[in-house]
Amino acid sequence: MLAFLGFATIVVFLALILTKTVSVIVALILVPLIFAVIGGLGPELGTLMIEGIESVAPTGIMLAFAILFFGIMGNAGLFDPIISRVLALVKGDPQKIAVGTVIIAMCTHLDGSGASTFLITIPALLPIYDRIGMSRIVLAGLVALGTGVMNMVPWGGPTARAGTSLGIDPNAIFTPLLPAMVAGILWVLFAAYLIGRKERQRLGIADVEFDLKKELTEEELAMRRPKLFWFNLALTVLTIIALIQEWLPLPIVFMVAFSVALLINYPKVEDQQDQVKSQALGMVTVVSIIFAAGIFTGILTGSGMIEAMALAAVNVIPESIGAFTAIIVAIIGMPLSLMFTPDAYYFGVLPVLSQSAEMYGIEAIQVAQASILGQMTTGFPLSPLTASTFLLIGLAKVELGDHQKFVFKWAFGTTIVMTIVAVITGVLSL
Repeated sequence: MLAFLGFATIVVFLALILTKTVSVIVALILVPLIFAVIGGLGPELGTLMIEGIESVAPTGIMLAFAILFFGIMGNAGLFDPIISRVLALVKGDPQKIAVGTVIIAMCTHLDGSGASTFLITIPALLPIYDRIGMSRIVLAGLVALGTGVMNMVPWGGPTARAGTSLGIDPNAIFTPLLPAMVAGILWVLFAAYLIGRKERQRLGIADVEFDLKKELTEEELAMRRPKLFWFNLALTVLTIIALIQEWLPLPIVFMVAFSVALLINYPKVEDQQDQVKSQALGMVTVVSIIFAAGIFTGILTGSGMIEAMALAAVNVIPESIGAFTAIIVAIIGMPLSLMFTPDAYYFGVLPVLSQSAEMYGIEAIQVAQASILGQMTTGFPLSPLTASTFLLIGLAKVELGDHQKFVFKWAFGTTIVMTIVAVITGVLSL
């Protein structure tokens, strides 16, 4: 009975999300609630939901202050010199511009937000692409590649969701994958080199000038703090080191970093309030989903539905295949980005996969690590199920089909490279 209720919950949840019948938040809260009541779990619901919310509270706090911190860094102009210097180094050479594009995309995606990355990189780079005659498909594809591999960071959506779903610290999922991520970054740079070389052969080298400041609005210029660039850079580097070294719990690191960044860059109270307001929409949206997911996972896990589904799944999975669950998940994760939203996969599919894998001696954390090698990391910037994909192609003014056709093989290649390195370094076991 519990297995049936669990599968029914997930199927209805996926159907509602994929058909966009209701919002993710509504589906995460009401669908498990309804099926729990049908299963006679009413008296236990309050406890299950509160326990679920409490389990995701640290992740929700971390994401809230990560969005605020990196939002302030962007408004203060931390990334402006990086963009300007890269453009100064690569001007006129399509091959260098291609490599520079992915470097810029990776740097600006430190906040883990695809929307903000695309809003920064595409408008900044599109004029120079148009001036030289480089393909906008190439621009969208390269930004997607750089953004995808960086989306693995622990404060990014997939890793945070994986940690929330399985009750594992996102940093514990991410840190062992650093060598694989570095390999993925190198692959993306190599892909950009090859793509850029093809563009250079097609266009040759042009002599152009590009001034980033001319592209900013008066309001954006007023928020910039160029004199504090080195301070902001040092603070960001220190924050990232503190996250990796776990000097403090992740939520505390971002809370302290945000407070320092806000005080130093915008000492006036009015300006501080404006900065918080400017990031409020994105922050509230993400945090609301995380706490709603706490109810979803709290009910499914606390009621025993997840365990019952895993046992049912084991009965139909051949043992020879089950032993390779983590590797299979890693390989198919990127293509699955075209079928499942991040919420649908990480809150609906991942718990079942992890419980099933444990039956074959594979730890849940390995399945989570396998998932973030492709599912809504390398795969999210070409998925039709994420709003940021449409922001990307809309800003670049390209068609989704053309974008997917161009970037799919390179993005899938990134996942394969990272999976191989993850196996070699022992993160994923054969």
